[in-house]
Amino acid sequence: MKNIADFLFEAGMLKRTPRTGFQFLGSGSESVAEHILRTAYTAFCLAHISNQRVDKNKLILLALFHDFLEARTGDLNYMNKKYNTTNEKKAMEDAIKGLPFEDELRNLFEELWSEETLESKLLKDADNLELLLQLKEQKDLGNPYADDWIFFTLQRLSTEEGKQLAEVIIKTDSTNWWFDKTSDWWVNAKKEK
Repeated sequence: MKNIADFLFEAGMLKRTPRTGFQFLGSGSESVAEHILRTAYTAFCLAHISNQRVDKNKLILLALFHDFLEARTGDLNYMNKKYNTTNEKKAMEDAIKGLPFEDELRNLFEELWSEETLESKLLKDADNLELLLQLKEQKDLGNPYADDWIFFTLQRLSTEEGKQLAEVIIKTDSTNWWFDKTSDWWVNAKKEK
């Protein structure tokens, strides 16, 4: 049981591990845990819009664990990756050693790294779509550099589902979900009964 407690404390480190690319973008911030959460929601959506037979539960598990090892390795952005490498396999073996679900996690990580299954391909797109959502939010707030990043993020998408969702994300104002500019609520503030 102690190794499970340690595992859960390690998962907590993801809340305090920053995604490092935002320092180059000049605005925005998020922790690895925040990124993982919206990636999981995105993966869930991709599973539901896919015309293919997707193992939704596996896809969501892949999303939950795709950056788990960054609790040990930190988040390396694209500039960092030009000069540094991480030993993800060693980080994985150290992180899962002795856990009662060690084999299940090893299989998940190996599937992630292979990028051969439908679920691992959808996960890769969900990961990039989460970045795209962040970039669109920053663009909507006026960051002039977001468009350049959006251009390259779109090129990393490989599934039809991911590309279709990306098109809609790009065309959608990130405040639409809460700020209905056509409503008179903002003037009259009438509570619905």
